[in-house]
Amino acid sequence: MKKFFKILAVILILIIGFLTIYYFANNEDLPEGKKGKEAEALAIKMFNAINHEAFENTEIIEWNFRNAHFYKWFKQKNSVEVTWDNNKVNLNTKDASKSEVYVDDKKSDNKELIATAQSYFNNDSFWLIAPYKIFDAGTERSIVNYEGKDALMVTYTSGGSTPGDSYLWILDENYLPTSYKMWTSIIPIGGVAATWSNLKRTEAGILLPKSHTLSLFGLEIPIGNAKAYNKQANDLANKILTAIKHENYKNTKFLEWSFGGRRNFKWNKESHIVDVSWEDFRVNLNPEDLDNSTVYFEGEKQEDTDEKIVKRAWDIFNNDSFWLVAPHKLFDDGVIRTLESIDGETGLRVTYTSGGTTPGDSYVWLLDENFIPKSYKMYLKNGRMNGTPATWESWITTESGTLLPTNHTFSNGATLSMGDVKGYN
Repeated sequence: MKKFFKILAVILILIIGFLTIYYFANNEDLPEGKKGKEAEALAIKMFNAINHEAFENTEIIEWNFRNAHFYKWFKQKNSVEVTWDNNKVNLNTKDASKSEVYVDDKKSDNKELIATAQSYFNNDSFWLIAPYKIFDAGTERSIVNYEGKDALMVTYTSGGSTPGDSYLWILDENYLPTSYKMWTSIIPIGGVAATWSNLKRTEAGILLPKSHTLSLFGLEIPIGNAKAYNKQANDLANKILTAIKHENYKNTKFLEWSFGGRRNFKWNKESHIVDVSWEDFRVNLNPEDLDNSTVYFEGEKQEDTDEKIVKRAWDIFNNDSFWLVAPHKLFDDGVIRTLESIDGETGLRVTYTSGGTTPGDSYVWLLDENFIPKSYKMYLKNGRMNGTPATWESWITTESGTLLPTNHTFSNGATLSMGDVKGYN
């Protein structure tokens, strides 16, 4: 028995020695940052890079933490369903006393579970959305020179479960976070790093992590099935599509129209080939393979295809088709949908994060009583338009059964005719 205790003592001494060496080899003092305008400017650049506006407008976020705690966060309603084991808490994030507890699907008066759910949510949501919390109440920001580059130190002086914690965000050249280093009360070693690079872009337009890797023994923190979406905005978008007979649009094979009498189009939607005509040019445009497009000048086919003319046709088609079919593009890939109130009306803001010629543009659709678009306000990324309105009017039902507009009017009284609009099969 004495021999056993001697061996145990030796093992304990070795473990303590290893931990002591590891601590002194890896522990980092909290760096001293500089507060002020430069730090705030860096924080704003990071905030814009992660699309904080989309986060503010996100309605629902779902995820699980280590496949043990499961969440459905109704963000705008300050409510989150927290589920673990046989427990579920409908947690009110503004007033925990209004929360509801269920055990084995039966309502319970166990208030301790509310505190547990609050603690889980504070910790687990931080691992999901920490970059969006850098301007939370009770935060201080400072700039730190880390390995020759500016990094952002964020200190939480209040709030959450562990006020006083600090995080140093390491950013890439686009100000997106790639990792952070932690000085927290629950981890005795200062400067432990965690990756923030395994990200997915959600339907709501925000970036959420799929996992993290810690520098502490290479520990993995999985974030399961993270998604963010805007159900009310999606419901409104679907009402618009129903009103304009979108199913018929999807089945329409051919569209014809003109743009202000200056350009003419015949679009074979089924094969996605479009004839684009303006001045003395006609381009048989293949938008998905521009090299296979054909250019005609004054009716003669050009043997040496002018790439600039093809690019011009592509730009024209992207712009002019948008004025015809934009309401049918509400669920295109890379589109973010959110609700917005304008002059007492509920509008649908649609932001295009990819595709077309000007990704980043957004449009707020205003609707009539039948959910048919009557106008939109334009917010272009290049800054040329910031809420400029245009009507969508003189809708017709085409031969193929879909609805398309034939005219637009601008605030200065100018009009834009789409000509003799046709849709057929």
